[in-house]
Amino acid sequence: MLVCVPLFIHLGQWQHGKAERKRAAQDTLDARRLEGRVRVPGTQIQDAEALRYARVTVRGEFDVAHQILIDNRIYNEIAGYHVITPLRIAGSDLSVLVNRGWIAAPADHSRIPRVTTPAGTVDIAGTAVLPATRYFELGTPAPSNEWQTVWQNLDVARFQTQSHLRIQPIVIELDPDQATAGFGFVQDWPRPDERWEMHWSYALQWYGFAISAVLIWFVLSWRKP
Repeated sequence: MLVCVPLFIHLGQWQHGKAERKRAAQDTLDARRLEGRVRVPGTQIQDAEALRYARVTVRGEFDVAHQILIDNRIYNEIAGYHVITPLRIAGSDLSVLVNRGWIAAPADHSRIPRVTTPAGTVDIAGTAVLPATRYFELGTPAPSNEWQTVWQNLDVARFQTQSHLRIQPIVIELDPDQATAGFGFVQDWPRPDERWEMHWSYALQWYGFAISAVLIWFVLSWRKP
């Protein structure tokens, strides 16, 4: 009982914390949507956290040579990719990665879908997000001198190393209306608080296990005179 109760309470606090972090992230996103747009600078961003969920704009040219597809992205139960294209910021040697949305994978998954990309200088608008630093990946990508188009996850450090580009520490998720402008595809971004109720439910279960452990110990330890 002394081992189980602290363990169950710790697991309950862990799930409760995940639910609260998701709700806090959604609150931040909702508040940012009421603010004006911020232009992504042509100088290195020092505090990426300050731009989390900010509505941003940027002008530049898409770098198709270093475009990648993030595999195993599901939309309406259909397998596909997220299209990530670096945008060279106008008047700067820095680039910012742009998530242009979801495209369906061909029936033959060995074929790489063709992606159309506007040429010349463009102005885009979207939401700044911070790329994940922890993710699950099957194996380690094999070293290669050739540019790999399909990736399992967006690894910004790997991207910067292999592309030799200077990258801003944010990723821009395009606004839904950008698809009609020819910049993007399906932009149905998940909410930060998606499934937060599930974590809260798990937390209640772990707290229930802690209470049950105490009751079971009490019943099994009871001795009649």
